[in-house]
Amino acid sequence: MDKEQRRFEGRHFIEDMGLLFEQGGHPRMAGRILGALLIAKPPYQSATQLADTLQASKGSLSTMTRLLLQMGLIERVGLPGHRSDYFRIKPGAWTALVRQTVYELTAMRQLAERGLELIDNEDTDTREGLAEAHDLYGFLEREYPLLIEQWEKERQTTLRKKK
Repeated sequence: MDKEQRRFEGRHFIEDMGLLFEQGGHPRMAGRILGALLIAKPPYQSATQLADTLQASKGSLSTMTRLLLQMGLIERVGLPGHRSDYFRIKPGAWTALVRQTVYELTAMRQLAERGLELIDNEDTDTREGLAEAHDLYGFLEREYPLLIEQWEKERQTTLRKKK
C-alpha cells in the first residue's frame, strides 16, 4: 500500500472507530481520538498533533481525552525534554474495558433482581422479561471474568513465545 492510500485508509479507520464508539453510547470524538492513537506513529501524540490529525478543536480534545483517561483507555505521558503532555493507549486498556463491562452487567442483574422483588408473581409477562434479563446478566456476570482469565493466560503465553 502506498503512502497516500495508507493515509486515506487511516482516516477511514479513525472515522469508523468514532462511529463504532458512538454506537456504544460514547461520544464520536472520543472514538476518533482512540482510533488516531491506535495507528499513530509514534504511539504517543500531543494534543496539538491530535488536533491536526483529527481537525478538531483543542477544547473538544481536552474534554474527550479526560473521558478516555477516566475510562482507563489512554494515559498521559511526559517525554524528557518536552514541555507538552502526550497521550497513548494505556497498556491493558482493552482488558480494563471488559472489566468495566462486568461491572455494568452486575448492575443490570441487580436492577432486574430489584424489579422482580417489586412485582412478586403478579404479572407473568412482566415477570418473564425481568427474569430473562436477570438470568442473562447473571450468566454473563459469571462468565466474563472466566473469559478474561483465559485471555490473560493466552496473552502471556503468546508474549513469551514472541520473546
